[in-house]
Amino acid sequence: MTATENRPRRQQKAAARGRHPASRTAPDGRGPRRPVGRRPPLFLILFLAITALVLLGVVMTLSASAVVSINTSDSAWSLFRRQLMWTALGGVVMLMVMRIDYRRLRVLATPAVIGSLVLLMLVLLPGFGVNVNGATRWIRLGPFSFQPSEIAKLALVLFAADILSRPSRDIEDTATTLRPVVAVTGVFIVLLMLQPHLGNSIVVAVAVGSMLFLAGTPLLHLGGLSVLSAVGMIAVIAGTPWRRHRWNVFMDPWRDPAGLGYQPLQSLHAITVGGLTGVGLGASKAKWGFLPFAHSDFIFAIIAEELGLLGAGAVVVLFLVIGFGGVVAALRAPDRFGMLLALGITMWVVSQAFLNIGSVTKVVPVVGVTLPFLSFGGTSLVVTMAAVGVLLNVARQGR
Repeated sequence: MTATENRPRRQQKAAARGRHPASRTAPDGRGPRRPVGRRPPLFLILFLAITALVLLGVVMTLSASAVVSINTSDSAWSLFRRQLMWTALGGVVMLMVMRIDYRRLRVLATPAVIGSLVLLMLVLLPGFGVNVNGATRWIRLGPFSFQPSEIAKLALVLFAADILSRPSRDIEDTATTLRPVVAVTGVFIVLLMLQPHLGNSIVVAVAVGSMLFLAGTPLLHLGGLSVLSAVGMIAVIAGTPWRRHRWNVFMDPWRDPAGLGYQPLQSLHAITVGGLTGVGLGASKAKWGFLPFAHSDFIFAIIAEELGLLGAGAVVVLFLVIGFGGVVAALRAPDRFGMLLALGITMWVVSQAFLNIGSVTKVVPVVGVTLPFLSFGGTSLVVTMAAVGVLLNVARQGR
């Protein structure tokens, strides 16, 4: 009996197909990819950075939300318990998405976009949308509420990646690539601005714009879109009195220290008090009613106050790691769809983190976006963890 005949049947079949028994062929026929059980260093780095931010978010939510919880429910744990539930759900979703080949998500692109558009329109209808602090961004279902705009970000990234990666569509043919992506993105942005939600509109534009660039869209077209977007944003700010006032207060918070300037000034004060090492975990004074929304949009200020420059700097470094790792994962993706998907998700997370931290530190005007993985909020956390699950999936199969 020859050595070949002694091989297990599985190895004989693998040898006959001309590939190693431990490898698997990608569904799109583009060749072998890493087996499910292997974890490249890039995957581990991204996974550890995301996990660190999620765990820190759980701890800081407990610290920052305790006062609000006591005032609203007579229990310091009420908001924390809700966030812990959403964190557990987000973790399960992320792990599930990591195990499902991201290519299978392509079939969900169009249904997801249509469903998101319907939800964004329902938000604007009386009886469906819930108005909080002048913004209508939520839909309430019994005791729970969710933000369709968070779901829309993932749906739009998935849709753009699908359209821009189809072999039958040449990127130079703008009628089948650029125009449909820009048209759908434009409709999303209009619906977001009607809520109003300028922050998520910017995040969507940055994510899709980055995907168009990496897909090879002619620079002339991208330049024109960038100019139109900038002009549109200036027109929106200049043409809306309250947005114009918010911009003026951003330039000089002392114009309205008891109104729109109050939150940025209190945020800067909290960061200053924190110093290098912070006042200690749980010892923040800003969260005792001095800094509004300390547990959600302005949780970075509480991190800086309690953990100091070192803690806040660590958060920034972790987001930079995700940004750099996500770009590398995109460039190493086994196919074009994975490349665009990974870049879109990376730019979404990083640009949203930049806008939030920039708002807290008065680098940019307050735009009302959460800090990914850290801010209180169920929809944002679960959807973002699902998205990074896709990113980890691409990184795991990278070349």
